[in-house]
Amino acid sequence: MTAVATQETTYREALREALREALREDDRVFLMGEDVGAYGGCFAVSLGLLEEFGPERIRDTPLSESAFVGAGIGAALAGMRPVVEVMTVNFSLLALDQIMNNAASLLHMSGGQYNVPLVIRMTTGAGRQLAAQHSHSLEGWFAHIPGIRVLAPATLEDARGMLAPALRDPDPVLIFEHGSLYAAKGTLPEPLEPVDLDHAAVRRPGTDVSLITYGGTLARTLDAASALEAEHGVSAEVIDLRTLRPLDDATIIDSVRRTHRAVVVDEGWRSGSISAEISARITEQAFFELDAPVQRVCTAEVPIPYAKHLEEAALPQPEQVVAAVLETLG
Repeated sequence: MTAVATQETTYREALREALREALREDDRVFLMGEDVGAYGGCFAVSLGLLEEFGPERIRDTPLSESAFVGAGIGAALAGMRPVVEVMTVNFSLLALDQIMNNAASLLHMSGGQYNVPLVIRMTTGAGRQLAAQHSHSLEGWFAHIPGIRVLAPATLEDARGMLAPALRDPDPVLIFEHGSLYAAKGTLPEPLEPVDLDHAAVRRPGTDVSLITYGGTLARTLDAASALEAEHGVSAEVIDLRTLRPLDDATIIDSVRRTHRAVVVDEGWRSGSISAEISARITEQAFFELDAPVQRVCTAEVPIPYAKHLEEAALPQPEQVVAAVLETLG
């Protein structure tokens, strides 16, 4: 068997290398956003790219999300492959008109004449004491919109590998990077296997319950699965959704048909959430396979607090996942 080479890296560095590769391979690709150039990105993802590729391709923008997302849409319509960085998901609401009424709608409204091959990256999630204006998880809102693809890389492999297929997509792609993951360390195999944007990934096989999650809650869900096995003898299967729109129903339903129980872990608020959509689809497609109601573990329905102990209390934690599993097991 041929040995696979590996390299030590972080989630942040994996994202940076994906950008570097895209910029090298296609002259149409450029990065734009607030502080992506001289400052190196608010989370240091684009550090060093300005010096390597110059200001024409690493473009600092004014503090106007509506303006620079709109400029990205125009560049995509003109044949470029822009990667637009929005500092945090909360600020993306200032560009919601551009994303929904333009990027997501132009192909349909033009009768199929105009694709918008735009990639928008943004930081999402809490756990870093940045208070309510910088910490919410709103990717479920965007997953509600037809005409776009919504990605949530939770691993180094997905952070490194999702950008290339996203740039090949003729339609808009939104990539949500959880802020707590930027410093996460690990190894990447060389060469890296292509990332499949159409299918969820089973990160841990199991037989007793399906734990369905994505993004920043994957690690906590895996911790809960380990605790369930060690302390209660429960075999939990962990599914990383990876793509929130379109959802991979087949992987979810196949798992539920094997385990007969499901717990959805979602850092979004419970009401009207992606967890509600997943619960509904399980009920619609596999109701008679369930031995217990679908459980959900979500963020408390409050603006994310600044104080560390309150922030932790508001977010889904492994012990809450364990409790939900034990309840669904009766």
